[in-house]
Amino acid sequence: MPGPLTVRPVTRQDYEQWLPLWDGYNAFYGRSGPTALAGEITQMTWSRFFDAYEPMHALVAERGGNLLGLVHYLYHRSTTSIAPNCYLQDLFATQAARGQGVGRALIEGVYERAGQAGANRVYWLTHETNHTAMQLYDKVGEKPGFVVYRKMF
Repeated sequence: MPGPLTVRPVTRQDYEQWLPLWDGYNAFYGRSGPTALAGEITQMTWSRFFDAYEPMHALVAERGGNLLGLVHYLYHRSTTSIAPNCYLQDLFATQAARGQGVGRALIEGVYERAGQAGANRVYWLTHETNHTAMQLYDKVGEKPGFVVYRKMF
């Protein structure tokens, strides 16, 4: 048996295993090769996880010393609540780890920490074609009916 799955905060020593997960997440959304994120963005993202003044956090799922998934989340203020909101920004599990509860465990890890931080909700977005992930999301969250609009600069 491979051992228990542990969800924990990322550490600086995790970088070599975190980076392929981060690259896999970005590739899933078409950010690879010529459209890959600039290295400065990856480095800034990584450094924010260890800055006590940043609202950005990261958890990893680990089994037997191997990282199987990541989740990045951040807290922000709201005009409709005194309590902070928690935005789950990135969620990724390796192909081999999918269907083994890694995604659910990472989401539940964010739920636990958001509750401890006094947040009143956790929310996230996914692409409308990400049907596999939506099967999990339908079990652990609700669709509030909002549509996302944006303008890129």
